Amino acid sequence: MIAKSIRMRFSRRTGKSLVAALCMLSLLPGDTAVYAREARVQDAPQDQAPPMIPNDQLDSLVAPIALYPDPLLSQVLVASTYPLEIVQLQQWLEKHKDLKGDALVAAVEKEDWDPSIQAMAALPDAVKQLSENIKWTTDLGNAFLAQQNDVMDAVQRMRMKAKDAGNLKSTEQMKVETKVVETKTVVVIEQANPQVVYVPSYNPVVVYGPPVYPYPPIYYPPPGYYAAGAVIGFGVGIAIGAAWGGGWGYGCRWGSNNNITINNNNNFINNSNRTNINNRPSQRPAGAGNSTWQHNPQHRGGAPYSNKATANKYGGTARGDSMSTRQASARQQPTAGNRAASNAGARPSNTGAGGLNRGGSNAGAGASNMGANRASGGGENNIGNRQVPSNNASRNTSAFG
Repeated sequence: MIAKSIRMRFSRRTGKSLVAALCMLSLLPGDTAVYAREARVQDAPQDQAPPMIPNDQLDSLVAPIALYPDPLLSQVLVASTYPLEIVQLQQWLEKHKDLKGDALVAAVEKEDWDPSIQAMAALPDAVKQLSENIKWTTDLGNAFLAQQNDVMDAVQRMRMKAKDAGNLKSTEQMKVETKVVETKTVVVIEQANPQVVYVPSYNPVVVYGPPVYPYPPIYYPPPGYYAAGAVIGFGVGIAIGAAWGGGWGYGCRWGSNNNITINNNNNFINNSNRTNINNRPSQRPAGAGNSTWQHNPQHRGGAPYSNKATANKYGGTARGDSMSTRQASARQQPTAGNRAASNAGARPSNTGAGGLNRGGSNAGAGASNMGANRASGGGENNIGNRQVPSNNASRNTSAFG
């Protein structure tokens, strides 16, 4: 009887403890499962491969841009790896609405941004979408850096899904073709007029159908936006002209090893002394107009990478790193003065530490020096240790990273 009584009291006490623990967990903010998973990732050995983002999540992540023409798609993917500079560009454009054409090109070339960001100045609608939904943009860039081939495959899956549903066809604005590249069947989208680019707008649910994983919580055009019978809408065509000089700066190389090509004849890339050293014309075979794009961590601006492996690759910090780790990384970065001096001499090597701790050099950026490290970083309204504007859409949490 005594043993039975003890077991009953122990059982009741254990049950109460479990209930109390569950109640405490229910009061914690956010997705506890996500936090637990991130904690396990942070505690794992640094040489351990990070968890891969599943295909259904990647499909939803790229859904808003998968139907962009290839040159525009590659431009956006590259630019998304520099989220802080996207925000700076949006702020700069707000202050320079009077600049157009050649004047815009000349002005933006003076800003200390990556060439991919400079080139986005001619695409204000695309910049606005990326900036106002900076959480999704950052997740997109992080996924692209960690799983580039998988992200490109996700684009192809979504294009094929839209095509099979009868929602992806050639129009006056873009040309859609199915090709076989290295035994892989791919859907290639180009501008109908090489000199004019239209930024497509569409609702993923209408174009692709219901998702397996939720689409990014960003703004999608209402039904009245589209022409009769159309599921993809287009804004005003933008004549690329002088903005790209020798053509688009980036392109998609589809095949067994998907990647992004870089066009060194492009106006911004050709005039930038910050182009990755491996993409210098002297490093390429004679007559080669394109080479493979490589991320330049000096324009990351302290924004954390999604995992330790990627952060170690580029010499930056990862989500979840302590403040002391981020500050130590920031102290290792060149100052604005040293960077200006190095720019006057030779191009920086890609072997240096990444995540350059740079402040917005232009007055319009409205951002303080990163060296202050005033914010903890990693939150939905921060990129690294910079606080950035947010809207209702970008405050939604995401597990894409």
